Amino acid sequence: MSNILSQNWLLDRRRFLRGLGTTMALPLLDAMLPMKVRATTASVAAAAKPRRSVFVYVPNGVNGMTWQVKQAGRDYELSESLKPLAKYKSDFTVFSGLHHPNGLGQAHVCADTWLTGAKIDAQGGRKYENSVSCDQVMAEVTGQQTRFPSLELSISSGTGQPFNSNTLAFSRDGVPLPADDNPRVIFNRLFGEETGGIAAQRARLTKRRSVLDAVMDDAKSLRLALGTEDRTKLDEYLHAVRDVEQRTERLDSWLDVPKPAVDNKSSAPFQKDVPKAQAGEYWRTMFDLIVLALRTDMTRVVTYMNGSEGNGLAIPEIGITQARHNLSHHNGDPVVLERLAKSDAFLMEQFAHFLNELQTVKDGDAPLLDRTMVLFGSGMSYGHSHCNSNLPILLAGGRGLGLKHGQHLDYNRPHLKEDYTLSYDEWRSLCGKPKDSKARLNNVLLTMLQKMEVNSETFVDSLGPISEIV
Repeated sequence: MSNILSQNWLLDRRRFLRGLGTTMALPLLDAMLPMKVRATTASVAAAAKPRRSVFVYVPNGVNGMTWQVKQAGRDYELSESLKPLAKYKSDFTVFSGLHHPNGLGQAHVCADTWLTGAKIDAQGGRKYENSVSCDQVMAEVTGQQTRFPSLELSISSGTGQPFNSNTLAFSRDGVPLPADDNPRVIFNRLFGEETGGIAAQRARLTKRRSVLDAVMDDAKSLRLALGTEDRTKLDEYLHAVRDVEQRTERLDSWLDVPKPAVDNKSSAPFQKDVPKAQAGEYWRTMFDLIVLALRTDMTRVVTYMNGSEGNGLAIPEIGITQARHNLSHHNGDPVVLERLAKSDAFLMEQFAHFLNELQTVKDGDAPLLDRTMVLFGSGMSYGHSHCNSNLPILLAGGRGLGLKHGQHLDYNRPHLKEDYTLSYDEWRSLCGKPKDSKARLNNVLLTMLQKMEVNSETFVDSLGPISEIV
């Protein structure tokens, strides 16, 4: 007892391991910390609750005549398209007038740059270069605590082609991270048993590492014999290889940690293949899967691309047989515009289902939504002419992270001579050129980054966090 009270067992923080003529400093161990400090550290760790972010992308913009909110501030009425969210009005903020300065004039790379804010030269045949996406910057901070640093979902698996990726997530090197589109496959990857058991999985990972090592060694030799342009192409490829290598190491480190048990009732919806022709059920299943991944803390960062500019679902259950891309090229036709508005409202009904699940599930003594930020929107506003100003954007959740909602932040308003008429010509004008050059989507992304405890004062061309919601 006297030895414990005197704490004579404490190790010297300057203790080294010695062997073979070298010394190596030990990491900071519990045995180096006095009991009082250890107790304080433990209490701080216990008090640290998860911070989460979800990004939901809608392709090809919206029907602005039914989406645009008329009144600014807190005393506003939801537009026709947003009415399905009425129950959660106090839990989200609607933005008007936002844009990506680098995204103006872009067409089919809007999703690629939605979370990167990068300038992509979309001219055919030229080099495609993107940068790191906001979600991956977050994952670098939160990923150490979860089995999966981030989860990438889409309606199309893989990464697609440059200028039209099937993912919102891009690595530090601007490499698109592959997304999954099959709920059953995703569920089994998250919660299923490793094929052949842990030993077999570890053997597969070891084999993969051996292949990667061989590739890297061979590439170093090959690089010396290449010209400048080929070296650049090879370096881009090796960046992707290194990313796979890091993910392989991470998978190995989690093999001995048991996955959360999910009961049969909860897992049943994800054990069947939901056809995308049943758009509503498919979207809700994907949203439910995100909620399950968050509530079990399998990941804290999720991107969900529920359509790309070239691939958006039709909604036959409400009589819409045209894909979203076709709807967006309406040329002012009232019939097609009505279908687009109907499609927008249906999407918001599915999003309302998602918010309801996040609100219903408890995270300790508070709703999961309180510590989960959800950004919903598009990289395009007026699809017919591929306009990228006045982006349809809303941010929900995060009350427990210090966000305040229940308002419409309208950056167009100070630059308008009269109230919104919501005419077709006015909608086109709002989307054609930013009314406020400082109203940048990256300001919102920076706000989210800081709430995820990313130590950054800027993100791409951001000018600062959104003070009105903090």
